[in-house]
Amino acid sequence: MSSADPQRSDNAASPDSPPPPKPSSPKRVVYQVETTGNYWTDVKEAVKRISVRDDLSHINEIPCARNSLLSGIASGVGVGIIRGMSTSVFAASNWAVGTFMLISLGTWTICQKNLEEERRRIQQVMEVMPKQLAKSNKSSESSTEQKST
Repeated sequence: MSSADPQRSDNAASPDSPPPPKPSSPKRVVYQVETTGNYWTDVKEAVKRISVRDDLSHINEIPCARNSLLSGIASGVGVGIIRGMSTSVFAASNWAVGTFMLISLGTWTICQKNLEEERRRIQQVMEVMPKQLAKSNKSSESSTEQKST
């Protein structure tokens, strides 16, 4: 077939085919890891994908984010107020921001570690359950056979 053939078009759908289904709800775009091999080009691409508005609007979907941010905010305010009573406002605000960052990162790290341990335990249970179910089925079948004889 030639490229001028009107019967065949690789780029457009045929008029008889139905349009592709539209998604029922807007989903957040998940990017796959793609590298160009050049560090700075990859960094530029990563920076282009950062959207503060989108990231903050979906912060509730990030595991442990809510608890760690609330802990950090409360700790930062508390330390900032206490330090503000004895030092300048500038020094107190530095202490508040530092405390916020330290507590937020610490609680988020601990929470992520706990989630990973829980996922690992669930995976172990999911691997063991079919074996236990098969073993219990065999033992119940053998006990049923013994009772019938």
